[in-house]
Amino acid sequence: MSEFITGTTYGGAVWTPNYVTNLNARTCIGCGRCFKVCPRDVFDLVDRDELLEAEEFDDDYGDFEDDDNTQVMTLKNANDCIGCEACSKVCPKDCFTHQPKMAA
Repeated sequence: MSEFITGTTYGGAVWTPNYVTNLNARTCIGCGRCFKVCPRDVFDLVDRDELLEAEEFDDDYGDFEDDDNTQVMTLKNANDCIGCEACSKVCPKDCFTHQPKMAA
């Protein structure tokens, strides 16, 4: 039976970190709160046009052309995430998906 990676708090309590696995750029408003609170440089604020030009972001509906906000957050280095979920706690649009990691 596989178990999740766990950590221990200073007080000895065991907890399971939930690592960021996805950031929904479609709902992101580019406020930068996650960027500011992340202790590990996991995110990057980029121009929305860069994402539209890249194949990783599909704007099927063309609904971003008229938006005033020209930047969105992206995952710069998800492998550096420590699973603290601080990004989700400050995100006003619930853009993040997290999951625990299986122990090897």
